[in-house]
Amino acid sequence: MHRVLERIINLLAFLLTAGRPVTAEEIRYQVAGYDQEGDDAFRRTFERDKDLIRRLGIPLTMHPTDQWEVEQGYVVVPDEYGLEDPGLTDDERSALWAAAQIVRMGGTGTGAEAIFKLGGAPAQASNEPLAADLGADAGTLAVLFESVTTRRTIRFSHRDSTRRLRPFGLVHRRGHWYVAGEDAESGAQRSFRVDRLADVTAFGPENAFERPEGFRASEAFASRPWEAGPDDIRAVVHFDAPVAWWARRQLSEGSDSDDHSDGSLTATIPVAHVDAFIGWLIGFEDQAEIVAPADLRRRFLAHVAGDS
Repeated sequence: MHRVLERIINLLAFLLTAGRPVTAEEIRYQVAGYDQEGDDAFRRTFERDKDLIRRLGIPLTMHPTDQWEVEQGYVVVPDEYGLEDPGLTDDERSALWAAAQIVRMGGTGTGAEAIFKLGGAPAQASNEPLAADLGADAGTLAVLFESVTTRRTIRFSHRDSTRRLRPFGLVHRRGHWYVAGEDAESGAQRSFRVDRLADVTAFGPENAFERPEGFRASEAFASRPWEAGPDDIRAVVHFDAPVAWWARRQLSEGSDSDDHSDGSLTATIPVAHVDAFIGWLIGFEDQAEIVAPADLRRRFLAHVAGDS
């Protein structure tokens, strides 16, 4: 399963960065993992992988490779799967790519996955197959990946409690993997960061649940870090005029906001992950104030004071 997962990620990265429909023949020779000796072996593997990608909720479609529409190629439209385009130019992406290759953190080079999410790496002179780095979560990802595709319920530890989840999809966001699905007890949709899960196991029969019709992995995850988690809070925050414009840009569609005549802003923000929310709010220093609820305000002040 580890090899299957790695090959799927390689394929997805290639499709997202190609910028055009790509044929099966191109995929065979440019994506790592499709090095089978015979044509039949490649076709069988590729058909299985396409089915897995679609079962994960990733919109894999086919489009003509040219204006004559003689040949069809495969496409994953970035707008339907990836993050919001930050508007980087080719030169800016090239600079980021160069920096990622130069910087070493703990003796390990920076992987390319972050560059993919920011619009793709610059064109490379090498024709070597594209490869993915699964990181330290490869074993857990393999269990989750198999559970999503076989529709088996998973059990795991999270914040000192045991959870059961019917997993619908996996997505890589903000440098981390997330799994989304339906809580087996409450029936509510939940998403969890994979590296914060422990003792992940699949149990029960295959095909134990059905993914909701129209489910798309790109839409199943919160657009902001503080919106993914088990908490359920509506935070009211006042932002001073100098930072109101920046706060407004970072609010999701689930937030409500009121503009004031002095240029300040009061926003009501859904919070599902308190720690992530506090981490974001600290960046505004003394120009943001939690008005309500009182418990969240106390937690924020305790964190700033170093009591948490």
